[in-house]
Amino acid sequence: MNLTISALDEYFMAHYSDYVRLAALPGYVMPERLVVGTDGTILKKDDSLMRLSHQPSAAALLAQLKEEQADTDYSFSFRFLRFGEKLRRPFDKYSFPRVLSRMLARRRLTAEEVGERLSIEPRFWKKIVKGALFPEKNTVIAIALVCGLDARDAENLFNACGYEFREDSVRDVVVRFLLEQKVFAAELRDLCLAEYKVTSLPIAR
Repeated sequence: MNLTISALDEYFMAHYSDYVRLAALPGYVMPERLVVGTDGTILKKDDSLMRLSHQPSAAALLAQLKEEQADTDYSFSFRFLRFGEKLRRPFDKYSFPRVLSRMLARRRLTAEEVGERLSIEPRFWKKIVKGALFPEKNTVIAIALVCGLDARDAENLFNACGYEFREDSVRDVVVRFLLEQKVFAAELRDLCLAEYKVTSLPIAR
């Protein structure tokens, strides 16, 4: 377990990109990002140099960030469809219900089995599956984790809803690590989420 957390920490330090938050950490050293080229022009180095992996005291800074971390990504599990979405849904072969249905079929899972792994009321889950309700991002993330999706399938599910992984989101960076490294065992998955205080995902415990 410690090896997985260590790997997650390294991944997080290399990918997390909320530079305003990082630069505000006590002890953070702002890197030199402007250099003079051989022709005298001033060049700007890539923003990625501001990530924790480039800091001399990276471990201490990460510990501070974890200490201050609070999950601000709470949302309801779903929202109601907008008028335009209702009109397009019957003709969209890449709509969330159709992408979800194909994905579950490939994994030989039923919607009922997935619903049992989520902390969403069955009556609402059925409407999400049918497309009568639109899943919020936390719900799509939870589906990806409990179904053991790889990063590509998760992105397809995200795209169907107009979502994307954001590197300035603690939750998204941690979840992407879990998907890329296939960390799907419930105990280990929950340990990684708890390490970064990702608490708002509707996953049944």
